[in-house]
Parts: sequence; C-alpha cells; structure tokens
Amino acid sequence: MSVLPRTPATGPPTGGDDAGSGPGPDRSAALADVAAVLLFVLLGRLSHHEGGAIGGFVTAAWPFVAGCLLGWAAVLLARRAGRRLPARSGAAGTVVLAATVVAGMVLRRLCTGGGTPVSFLVVATTFLALVLLGRRLVSRAVAARRARA
Repeated sequence: MSVLPRTPATGPPTGGDDAGSGPGPDRSAALADVAAVLLFVLLGRLSHHEGGAIGGFVTAAWPFVAGCLLGWAAVLLARRAGRRLPARSGAAGTVVLAATVVAGMVLRRLCTGGGTPVSFLVVATTFLALVLLGRRLVSRAVAARRARA
C-alpha cells in the first residue's frame, strides 16, 4: 500500500509505493537506478584516471546499464505473474542489483573485453548495493516521515 494519500483531485500517488500506482514511480525509480549506475562508472573512470572520453565512458557504462534495465524487466515480469514488488522496495532493489552486477559483468567480459577481477566485482557490488538499496531506504524513510506529518 502506498504511504502517500490518494485523493480524487490528485489521482494515483506519483511517488507511491504500489506496484499498480501507474508508471510514474517505476519510471522515476528506473531512472534513479540508471543514474546510480552511471555515477558508478563515472567515479570508477575518474578514480583510475581514465579521462573524460565519451567513447570510453559509454563502453564502460553500457553493460551495467543493460543489466540494470534487465533487472527492471524482471521486476515488471514478476509483477505480471502476481508478485508485489513496489519500486521502492528492497526486494525490487535486490533484483535490480543482482541483474546489474551479474549481467554487467558478463556483458563487460564477453562484449567489451573488459576484465572482471574479484576486486572489481567486490567494489562494484558494494557500491551498487549502497546506492541502489540505500536510496530506496532513504526514499521509504522520507515517505514514512511525510505520512506521519
């Protein structure tokens, strides 16, 4: 159930938590997840002094963005099958995280020739877990606080 009120004047809550509250929350959450993945790539490239070449950024980013989008496809398919996976839920975040890391690493290795050393896997998983799951925790806490106010 959404923590934001549904009123005749406003219709479905746009920042709500319900799987059936329309495309707004899903679109916003998916865009936030993609932005988190792009931040991960940007910070990684900067920390390794790989410069600002757009081609290099795109090459590094697309496998993980594709994985993130596959995660969202899995969330939406699970909903069609009757599962309740609100956009801000930890469960949806975990699905997106797993798909982002697994598909991103596989695509990076197979399609770009990029390496997947264990240290990179650990750093990528840790950073992406913090941002993909952490932003959901913050979002839910803010929504709960607003509901109490």
